[in-house]
Amino acid sequence: MAERALRGARLGAQSFEDERGVEMAPRQEVEYRLPDGRTFTVTMSDEAEIPAEWEDPKTGQIGRRVGAEAPAQDADEKPVRTHWDMLLERRSVEELEDLLSERLELLRGGEIGPPHLHRRKKKSA
Repeated sequence: MAERALRGARLGAQSFEDERGVEMAPRQEVEYRLPDGRTFTVTMSDEAEIPAEWEDPKTGQIGRRVGAEAPAQDADEKPVRTHWDMLLERRSVEELEDLLSERLELLRGGEIGPPHLHRRKKKSA
């Protein structure tokens, strides 16, 4: 009986609600320009805080809002420091090469590290 009730009603593919009596929220179209000059629009709520940049859904490029001023660049902003940069603040490249060779000797000699990385010593006959 339940199978008969569902027959012909494409479940999940179509909504049976209509839009009568539904009031849509106020919206606005915001235009963005890509570096190559093409533009695209994004529909946003009237109450939304509109960002200066938006990713184009088709190309993935970042577009700037048409009519918006360029964001101010901080002169005090420091570049991102990587682990390598911080390591080079403490040691020179020559010191790092010496440390690496020492640690590799210890590893190959079986003094440090996991056993599967140790080199086996050949037995003399």
